[in-house]
Amino acid sequence: MRKLALLVNPIAGMGGRVGLKGTDGPEALEKARELGAKPIAPDRAVEALKILKEEARDLEVITYPSEMGEEETQEAGFNPQILGEIKPGETTAEDTKSAARDFLDQNIDLFLFAGGDGTARDIVSVINTEIPILGVPTGVKMHSAVFANTPEDAGKLAARFLSEGLPLREAEVMDVNEEAFRQDELDTELMGFAQTPYESKLIQAGKLPTAPTGYEKADQESIAQFIVGSMEDNRLYIIGPGTTTRAIKEELGIEDPTLLGVDLIKDRGLLVKDAREEQILQEAEDTPATIIVSPIGKQGFILGRGNQQISPKVIRKIGKDNIIIIATPTKLESTPKLKVDTGDPELDEEFQGHIPVIVGFGLRRTLPVT
Repeated sequence: MRKLALLVNPIAGMGGRVGLKGTDGPEALEKARELGAKPIAPDRAVEALKILKEEARDLEVITYPSEMGEEETQEAGFNPQILGEIKPGETTAEDTKSAARDFLDQNIDLFLFAGGDGTARDIVSVINTEIPILGVPTGVKMHSAVFANTPEDAGKLAARFLSEGLPLREAEVMDVNEEAFRQDELDTELMGFAQTPYESKLIQAGKLPTAPTGYEKADQESIAQFIVGSMEDNRLYIIGPGTTTRAIKEELGIEDPTLLGVDLIKDRGLLVKDAREEQILQEAEDTPATIIVSPIGKQGFILGRGNQQISPKVIRKIGKDNIIIIATPTKLESTPKLKVDTGDPELDEEFQGHIPVIVGFGLRRTLPVT
């Protein structure tokens, strides 16, 4: 009988839709709750576990109490063994580390966790490469290469690894300084390496920054000029994070635009800086709108990584046909396919197929969305 350890970080990803870019630390978590943030990790963990339950046989599950795994595994149909103690509603990084230490003694075949880069960092700080790990993506920032593309993919990959013995790869665990991130500074650090089950179609790559070459800058400016030249009056433009999208705001002459958040533009001026989901929905209530996003380098995600403010509710309000994808040719060299992981499987399915990407002034390429 194969053994699976399951850990859920119940607060992972809560800061995304309210524009906080993470929930590391008690102050950030309190602020997220004040803004009305709701947990997303438990539901995404259950989604992965249900797939695992269907596809894996003779599986023993070990987990932590309450919302850190017990409730999720039971909802998915497992009868887990429970280790450790926590204070429900008050989980911390120390609980994650305690769970990792407890799991080390259980002869685990796979450590499945639901969280973000911070959760991966805490786990690896304890177990290093002693146990294979696999992440169900639930955080705001998921730059590490230990995550499956979606919760469904995490369930499939875990099942195949436990049943068929897929190969392991050494995957980097990255983390972003959230305090710097909230100040629009991207400070990413390599925190360690983990052994992770590998199947290329199911696992995401680590984030790859686009090289800041002169050609890259020129391509960004060309895209920005084309977008600005086609902007309509009395239309709301929801501009996602990244250097390529920032070039649009620079072309408009907007001072101090956000790099890592979502800005709202109307009549060629900044309407809301670093907007939350609620603010986007409010401004788009009676106004035609367009979403403009750029894929994450190498990973290829256009929705569901770093721009959770553009939620399923926002996307359905604006409409799939009113989404513009932009990317420089340099970025697309390492990003042959695009991906979506909005948290709404039915909406994700609507994106399957091919979608045009603006790559220069009036220039488009069509790429598959998987």
